[in-house]
Amino acid sequence: MTAFTRIAKSLVLSLLLASSALTASLLPASARAAEKVNINSADAATLDRVLLNIGPAKAEAIVAYRKANGGFRSAEQLALVKGVGLKTIEKNRDRIVVGGGAPARRPATVARVAPPRATAKR
Repeated sequence: MTAFTRIAKSLVLSLLLASSALTASLLPASARAAEKVNINSADAATLDRVLLNIGPAKAEAIVAYRKANGGFRSAEQLALVKGVGLKTIEKNRDRIVVGGGAPARRPATVARVAPPRATAKR
């Protein structure tokens, strides 16, 4: 009976390991740890591989824009590249690094001030 117990335990352990490996491979890319990319130094292949909704053509456009206009100062400046929108930037916010390695920050929100009300003359 001890041989049967060892085989049964080994089989159960193998099934558990296989199921956890299968589950990890089926997770969407967004659920896995996101790889980061410096948009000021990465080549087109890296941009294509790391950023969501950025294919080879958009990645080449990002590199061409960067060469023509200098480095990006914020993630939002990617929207100046034709074909890259703010929704794409938001989807990739945790993957984008600007310049010296700091993660791209969200822009500060500006408080709106109501205009002064006109007062009635007495």
